[in-house]
Amino acid sequence: MSDEVAIIGAGLAGLTLALALHQQGIKSTIYESRPAPLNIGGAVMLSPNALKVLDALDLYQAVRAKGYNFDELEIQKVSGELIETYEFGSKEKYGYPGNRIYRFELIDIIMEEIKAKGIAVVFGRKFARVVEESDERVVWESSDGQLSTVSFLVGADGIHSTVRKYLHPEIVPKFTNMTGITAAVPTASARHLGQPITKPLTILSEKKGAFVVAPQKVDGSEMLIGKQRRMEELSREGWDQFSADKESLIKFLQEDADAFGQVAITATKHINPDKINVWPFYVIPELDKWASAKRRVVILGDSAHAIPPSAGQGINQAFEDVYMFALVLAASRAGRVDFPDALTFWQDYRQGRVNKVLELNKQIDLRRLPKDQLVGVMAEGVARQDFDFTWLYAPDFKADIENWIKSGGAAKA
Repeated sequence: MSDEVAIIGAGLAGLTLALALHQQGIKSTIYESRPAPLNIGGAVMLSPNALKVLDALDLYQAVRAKGYNFDELEIQKVSGELIETYEFGSKEKYGYPGNRIYRFELIDIIMEEIKAKGIAVVFGRKFARVVEESDERVVWESSDGQLSTVSFLVGADGIHSTVRKYLHPEIVPKFTNMTGITAAVPTASARHLGQPITKPLTILSEKKGAFVVAPQKVDGSEMLIGKQRRMEELSREGWDQFSADKESLIKFLQEDADAFGQVAITATKHINPDKINVWPFYVIPELDKWASAKRRVVILGDSAHAIPPSAGQGINQAFEDVYMFALVLAASRAGRVDFPDALTFWQDYRQGRVNKVLELNKQIDLRRLPKDQLVGVMAEGVARQDFDFTWLYAPDFKADIENWIKSGGAAKA
């Protein structure tokens, strides 16, 4: 076999998985249908649970140096009255401050390490189907008709995953009827209650919902601004047209600015059309399996559990997936566990954390959305609870795996 693991998708999850496997002495090759890594969207929020993974892969210092580091987000009324503080990190409490970094910069950091490690990345080769799967191997075909035989095939190809269709041909991503519309503007152009913006803010209007502000770039000289819009699902062509109508998107960000006060008025005054992003929120139902019956085909990240961005945990949870998968695969190769048992543990552990993130999302949407927009969304009917982040930001993945192995639940037959 030419490769131990074939990774489908050269996004953040797929690239990071290759590094995690390499660290465990497991060879892999990444296959990407596009001519370069997918680099859509602007900046991403990284919390301590993900930064711990990046640190374990020797990537954290480069990420810290490129991103905007911060500890908390404040939820305020238009008057400036503090409603609540949302932690996104803390070196003292969790080992790392939160970090907001441009996706392309994060990909560049990971790709540099991929090249340094000599990990193969094949661009322009699109996964088509699984041809054959046995207890020891999987044969897959790309759209050009080329066949490859590997020990494992991992789908890290996003919410519209082609690999997932092999496991769940009936699953179609579901639109949540909410879309995030954001823009990047110079921080110096905005003021909040006469003061410059120095930290992420969510300004709440009882009738209009939330206006979100998040500084980015190392020095905080740029910031994301955004609102959510309730709308019906569009076709792919419809989304393209919607995203291309910059004038309407700018108008949406500017409308009702008075309801959010000075920060919205000043931040939306001059918006560069090239700096606008549209993010439709899609989810998939909880899946009963992230692996095939013979355990040779696996999905992870958005392919297995697409998470709306309310809590900023999408990519963070994907990093948890890939790091733990590499650890359990390495443990099975070392003869310490049966891989089917380890894979079941991995999925159950990861699904449990994803479910808690989805509950956290509901709490955030409950705070951000006007009551009339809660109808028909995931947060409808949810009782408000205080935030607790210790479970999220301070996991010990290696210890949890070791404890499971030592408990005897993974004893080899």
